[in-house]
Amino acid sequence: MQLPEPLLRSLEAVTGFDKEAFEKIHESGEQVTSIRLNPSKNYKPQTINQPLSAIPWTGNGYYLPTRPSFTFDPLFHAGCYYVQEASSMFLEQALKQTLDLSKNLKLLDLCGAPGGKSTHIHSLITPGSLLVSNEVIRSRANILKENIIKWGTENVVVTNNDPRDFSRLENYFDAIIVDAPCSGSGLFRRDPDTIAEWSEQNVQLCSHRQQRILADTWTALKMNGILVYSTCSYSAEEDEEIMDWMSRELPLNNLPLTISKDWGIVETSSAAGNIGYRFWPDKARGEGFFLACFQKKEGKDNSTTLSKKRPAQVHKNELALVNKWIKSEDRTFIKHLNTVYAWPGSLEKEMSFLLEQLRVIYSGVLTGELVRDKLIPSHALAMSTLASDTIFKTELDLEQSIRYLQRKDIGIVPASTGWQLVSYEGHPLGWINVLANRINNYYPKEMRILKEN
Repeated sequence: MQLPEPLLRSLEAVTGFDKEAFEKIHESGEQVTSIRLNPSKNYKPQTINQPLSAIPWTGNGYYLPTRPSFTFDPLFHAGCYYVQEASSMFLEQALKQTLDLSKNLKLLDLCGAPGGKSTHIHSLITPGSLLVSNEVIRSRANILKENIIKWGTENVVVTNNDPRDFSRLENYFDAIIVDAPCSGSGLFRRDPDTIAEWSEQNVQLCSHRQQRILADTWTALKMNGILVYSTCSYSAEEDEEIMDWMSRELPLNNLPLTISKDWGIVETSSAAGNIGYRFWPDKARGEGFFLACFQKKEGKDNSTTLSKKRPAQVHKNELALVNKWIKSEDRTFIKHLNTVYAWPGSLEKEMSFLLEQLRVIYSGVLTGELVRDKLIPSHALAMSTLASDTIFKTELDLEQSIRYLQRKDIGIVPASTGWQLVSYEGHPLGWINVLANRINNYYPKEMRILKEN
């Protein structure tokens, strides 16, 4: 692995940089694999069949000794865990140390795709909190939506907006997380192909873009709200210098965090005295990462006036159909054409407001589609924790589960006909409709496994 010489020269004065150790770890070929468990699905880590070691800065993150084939693990498709880089899970410390997570909060994950930080945030906040998970690139927003659905969220709104669109939501969010697009040098070890894309010009381009993103979303943060800024870049222009740009241009306070020496994380100080945290792969077990926290010192501590308009809701006779499928207590059912979404009742006004203000591509739980006098259940309902306990379930073994995820004939004879969930180790994978002479596999075509095992 030939690291760019201009990058190595630029890092010589950066806190924690050890050129010899840095080059050695990149040349070693070592790969770190880590996962984060989904607490809402009661998944036990020992079922991975590998000895796990805990990531010290997060409660549900684990290192794996080797990288398995996640594609052929049904529990991965069931949303029982997320494959995520260990360093980025440090976000948990940033949120726990700067926010009261026992309160109902409104948070924005501005650059959300593919979904690692959004699913992590969801696991930390209360059910009465609201998370807006945004991605500006539409194709990546669709990937984000798939991962949000797989995680089984109910209190998340997925949007496809430019950062400047959030400026109209004045004083709205308690916290904004900006995992900013960057030059990506922190990922060289994991993805060597990105080395060819790195350049000093791209670092400058990313730095200017990061400034624009932060400036565009600033008004959406409440008075005393928390801004978490992070990158996967080693370059000071995208890390320490961005901290100093923020302290010059925006009314805020930098917030230090408490870290353990055993974690191998390097506390770095900028020219203006702002504190951030660097992950060097020769010191901490993870890839290159930078994070800093700030608190806003202007504006108001109350959100924008909410709209009194209500979106279309299901009719009384349609509600009877919906209630057969879902735990409907304290929920509002929204109808768009013939599609039904379930929203937490306590978040109806907030979600209605966001529908008016933003380009929303997903919200709550997509329950299903009304067709004549029936509800055709959605995959999102299967992935959520809202499906009614009265729905019949058929347990599959590993081979049958893989065939189901490939949308092939699963070769079973269920005990009853009609719509039912199929599961692996008790975790739902999706729907089948059992007819008298065949079984229709309703696993989404766009999510099916294309490879052969």
